Amino acid sequence: MDGSAQGGKAFGLLKSHQEEKLNSINEAFLTDPQYAEEEDLASKLEMFKNKYMEFDLNDKGEIDIMGLKRMLEKLGLAKTHLELKKMMSEVVGGASKDTISYHDFLNMMLGKRNAILKLILMFEGKGKEQEQKEVGPPRRKTFSDLP
Repeated sequence: MDGSAQGGKAFGLLKSHQEEKLNSINEAFLTDPQYAEEEDLASKLEMFKNKYMEFDLNDKGEIDIMGLKRMLEKLGLAKTHLELKKMMSEVVGGASKDTISYHDFLNMMLGKRNAILKLILMFEGKGKEQEQKEVGPPRRKTFSDLP
């Protein structure tokens, strides 16, 4: 019975160590003149860090192809293995790597390139904002709503 508690504690330590590593990368981005113009950079970095940690399944501080697959499935967007590989190569700039590092992830989210994954993650955030606004009974349908 003691083994499982130890496992949980070890996992907690792993996650906090991982978060410290990601925080230090965030610090570097905060002081990078390339991103000085980015508004709300600190809060964006915090949001990206949490999103990244959520899908770092191998706990090595990277998102592997299974992590990416699960991330997209959670968003309701199942992709083929080939599509996943293409998305990964977009994020890491064409390099054929099997993982997305946090640095690559931030470069994608803050960079000018419109990787598919970036668009999906940005859209996901927008969708959530939309959902929260519509409170109360649905509005009445009119003729203009008809297909």
